[in-house]
Amino acid sequence: MTEIDGVLAGESQSAGVERVVSSPLPTVYGDFEAVGYLDRTRGDEQVALVHGDIRGARGEGILTRLHSECLTGDAFGSRHCECGPQLTTALREIAEEGRGVLIYLRGHEGRGIGLLAKLQAMKLQSEGLDTVEANLALGLPVDARDYGVGADILHDLGVRSVRLMSNNPRKREALVRNGIRVDAQVPLLIPPCDDNITYLRTKRERLDHDLPHLDAVVGHRV
Repeated sequence: MTEIDGVLAGESQSAGVERVVSSPLPTVYGDFEAVGYLDRTRGDEQVALVHGDIRGARGEGILTRLHSECLTGDAFGSRHCECGPQLTTALREIAEEGRGVLIYLRGHEGRGIGLLAKLQAMKLQSEGLDTVEANLALGLPVDARDYGVGADILHDLGVRSVRLMSNNPRKREALVRNGIRVDAQVPLLIPPCDDNITYLRTKRERLDHDLPHLDAVVGHRV
């Protein structure tokens, strides 16, 4: 059994999550510990990738990424979004930092609407709707994600405050609301391409994402 933060895997519970297993996970970015959780409220299986000794920092100022599941971007390399590059960049920067946590949030596909609905929304976007309009046209919420499980996992790992790698202010608000202090919000800016510039501008203009690097890109509609 692997020990994380002084508690044996399989014996830890924090609010809405139960820690089930902890296993070494060597990756191309560095050596991580994969800590598996069960979300007792939704039934989702979640995983946190922990790199380095987060206890040595007393759980404060830990470089952290809450990454929403995105099969098309993370696994298939879709250029429709920036999710894949954000995932790899976050893992690389955590490894370079020497310690940190990436929580991979399952059940967040398509901002929480699910894979098939996301593909339907992408089809509507290819026909001219933006990402917000597409969800609404399907009768679905614009963003149905709940980051509370991420906060529960951080509490279980002994993380008290984070430097949050995100451009999304809602993630910061959710962590603070659930008792995790956010010492800083670290931008995670991926250069846009022709396939995602409209999508990214919609995220900035309609979902309040902090994406200042888009100002330098011209020639595409918002």
